[in-house]
Amino acid sequence: MAQFSITRRGFMKGGALALVGTSTIPSFLTRSVLAEATTAAANHKKLVVLFQRGAADGLNIVVPYREKNYYAMRPSIAIRENEVLDLNGFFGLHPSMASLKPLYDQGHLAIVHAAGSPDMTRSHFDAQDYMESGTPGVKITSDGWLNRALQAERSTEALSPFRAVALGAQVPRTLEGKVPAIAVNNLRDFSVAGRGPQASPISNAFQAMYDSSSDVMLHSTGQETFEAVKMLRAANPAKYTPASGVIYPNTQFGNSLKQIAQLLKANLGVEAAFADIGGWDTHQNQGNSRGQLANRLQEFSDSISGFWKDMGDEAENITLVTMSEFGRTARQNGTGGTDHGHANVMFVLGGQVKGGKIYGRWPGLSNEQLNEGRDLTVTTDFRRVLGEAAYRSLGAGNLDVVFPGGAVSPSGFLGILG
Repeated sequence: MAQFSITRRGFMKGGALALVGTSTIPSFLTRSVLAEATTAAANHKKLVVLFQRGAADGLNIVVPYREKNYYAMRPSIAIRENEVLDLNGFFGLHPSMASLKPLYDQGHLAIVHAAGSPDMTRSHFDAQDYMESGTPGVKITSDGWLNRALQAERSTEALSPFRAVALGAQVPRTLEGKVPAIAVNNLRDFSVAGRGPQASPISNAFQAMYDSSSDVMLHSTGQETFEAVKMLRAANPAKYTPASGVIYPNTQFGNSLKQIAQLLKANLGVEAAFADIGGWDTHQNQGNSRGQLANRLQEFSDSISGFWKDMGDEAENITLVTMSEFGRTARQNGTGGTDHGHANVMFVLGGQVKGGKIYGRWPGLSNEQLNEGRDLTVTTDFRRVLGEAAYRSLGAGNLDVVFPGGAVSPSGFLGILG
């Protein structure tokens, strides 16, 4: 039998813990969440952050089909005008995103075009780090912007251990920091049966760590979390049934959003949830209305649409925001793809979103308007979008803490959230 060695660091940051959802709230969670509520918990608000890793091509996602230069620069990968899902007579969605179009028409989905980082790096690693830390150009930041947003709430120390959850093998950079965050890889693969011969090796290792620890904080917090998971295990996550008519894509990302819906419906005190989806680095054979990008957009859109429908009336209290480290070049390259660019597009979905609108100043695609003669120019700092989401959803009042040096304030909000 494999031997498990689990440390506090591994437990808190390595993503060893996964959870199962249920509608029953353990007693200690009831005390901590209700008696000592944060701003988000008191208002029943939740923030879901999705990261498109690899630099998505915003120009083929939300297509400026009235820009003549768009077609001149993309002779084989442009989305033809008769295929675009028109939004406002100038922009349109990629046809693979048909499942999101009704959410835009209904006023739940807002779009921010020409958004991105003021830092000019074209390195995936650096750009993702800057966007997740919320400090463009600063490499020494130790925590993530979403963790700092949770710290900036009006709160006390007695909070749900499920307050911040990431879907994946480890806690992402976005959620690293003082506020404990839990990584959930797959709910179906996790079981806890207490100690003894019938317990899983992971369960016994967790219990032994808590029992032997001299760290009072670890013993208390860890034991509560362990007990919570034991109480939740009775609900078999494999039996979770989404709302009627909802079918998630049978992919890692689709499963991540399905599990986020499950955890949010369980009323466990989740305030912030994170998931990511890769496969956006389309240097070769990107395709147009069909192909590599189209397939990824189908999965992306259908997963988000499924999540929204699955949440039903509870979607009113959810804000979902998407981000990607940078966009792609305005011109296609010699291999039918696009290279690392600058500005991109962000989506904001939610019950309080003033949707059905495209926000931000459009910089244009004529040759003289391009950044460095090759990219869509950034006109909206991504921190303005995330700052508004953190302020309106989590009640993060001190945005100087969330985005140090970013000069983000309510007076500079785009007005996306009511």
